[in-house]
Amino acid sequence: MKIKYLFPHRFKKIGWILLIPSLFIGFYSLYVNYEPEFLNIKVFTMWNDGLMESNKANFTLIENNVLNEILGILIIVSSMFVAFSRQEIEDEFIEKIRLESLVWATYLNYVVLLLAMIFVYDLSFFTIMTINMFTILFFFIIRFNWELFKLKKASKNEE
Repeated sequence: MKIKYLFPHRFKKIGWILLIPSLFIGFYSLYVNYEPEFLNIKVFTMWNDGLMESNKANFTLIENNVLNEILGILIIVSSMFVAFSRQEIEDEFIEKIRLESLVWATYLNYVVLLLAMIFVYDLSFFTIMTINMFTILFFFIIRFNWELFKLKKASKNEE
């Protein structure tokens, strides 16, 4: 059966090349509050409630450091490439592992979110929510690759 919703296999390598540095820079930026001055630019906003600053403005230009937006886009796109690129051999069993891993990742992602809602508050909760946007893809990548590793190990043991 030909699966049409997956990226070509070569996208997986591109995804890893983009994902690893994006994650390192993202965590560094998050915990050190790194915002390079040259990325402060005027951007179009559709909605700005003025939470971090005093001015509320909708459908206008505002000054913003775009590092977080660039990293977020890179992490999402590269994670999608890694997670949803074809395997070299894509069969029904790999498709089953893919589906089970996605369901498992969804459950785990929402368990983490529920625990955060119960035990984390204020701006720390906002940080957890920001990270939680990406964790479903990370949980999927980890579980799917772990299951593939176990499959390859089991097939080598049979030989």
